[in-house]
Amino acid sequence: MGEDRATAPGVPRVVTSFGEARRPRRMAGARQAQQWLLTLLPAFPVLLLVLRLWQLSQQDMSTMLLLVQYVSPLGLLSALLIALVWAFPVVVLAFGVLGRLLRLSAPDRFDPERSLLASGTARTPGWVISAAVALGALTWQLRFVPSLLMLALWLLALRTRYLHPDQPTRVLLVSVALPLAAAILAYTVLGPAIWTAYQDRELATAALLAVPPAATVLLTGPIPGWIAPTLTHGLAFTVAAVLPVVMGAVFLRVPLLPTAAIEVVPKESARTTPAATPATGDGALTEGSGTGPPPVADADPEVVLGALIAVTDTSTIVLDRAATVRFLPNGWVESQVLCPQVTEVPYSLVSVRGWPVEETALNWMMPRRPVVDPDVRCEGRLPGAR
Repeated sequence: MGEDRATAPGVPRVVTSFGEARRPRRMAGARQAQQWLLTLLPAFPVLLLVLRLWQLSQQDMSTMLLLVQYVSPLGLLSALLIALVWAFPVVVLAFGVLGRLLRLSAPDRFDPERSLLASGTARTPGWVISAAVALGALTWQLRFVPSLLMLALWLLALRTRYLHPDQPTRVLLVSVALPLAAAILAYTVLGPAIWTAYQDRELATAALLAVPPAATVLLTGPIPGWIAPTLTHGLAFTVAAVLPVVMGAVFLRVPLLPTAAIEVVPKESARTTPAATPATGDGALTEGSGTGPPPVADADPEVVLGALIAVTDTSTIVLDRAATVRFLPNGWVESQVLCPQVTEVPYSLVSVRGWPVEETALNWMMPRRPVVDPDVRCEGRLPGAR
């Protein structure tokens, strides 16, 4: 009744029987979904950068166009990479665990030609997972390291069960003995910090330190096959929906321009006072235009504190704290200083053996900036003023 038309090697098998679906159609659907994903994925960083500039300009289109004109694309990408480098291990490890759990629990539903989760799992090499674990160990805060250890042990156990089902001793060692040993070691090291977090009512920190070591022993093997497809794909869609929102919220707080304090001393000179000029037709701003008032020659000296946009031949362009673009004549600029980024106040006071839970291993390895007295101009005060 059916006829096999594929005779050459590598040609998809097409069956004309009434009850069997055609394989090329399934492959076309999966490949089409992957093509859409690969097409839209590069647009996400661009969208984040545009939203960050839109927020920095306080939703003013002229200011945004000015920032686009002067802000370096390399600086934008550097800020994006530094702020969101932690997201790569999250994506690789989370989807890796879900895909391997699906393959082990419901092998008949693990079809790389129809499921993006299965396709990503089948095509992700082991060195990528190892690199993701190493990168997470460097860039994740200490309070998230137990979760990283849990995901890494889950991946190792699921991979061992899939590749070596005929070696029960090896499976028992990796799936039971190793997670138990890791949990005991983790609680030995983290026990005082967990108790301190609980006493200080930092329940989120206590849960992040206490729950993952115990949960490591729970998902080192298959789950019931009837629930595996729904559970794994549902969690994968949840991660795919929540992670971009979290990444956007983090990146929208990252500074993109250097903070500078500029001491301005107005001087009597008609040539140094730029006149207000309307914006050009293409949306670009000319010098003298801006949302702030032009400098006045008889004004008192002041310190302009804000984000330094650019320094042209005639003006120093600054975005002050009120999101107002100010064009300061270069002849009026007495001095300027680069102000360091304000250090965020730590939310948690819990530490593990003297290591704060909000600090990453990468920050701990980097040399510390020497502590110096802050410049009074970074506080908005003139030198010598009290």
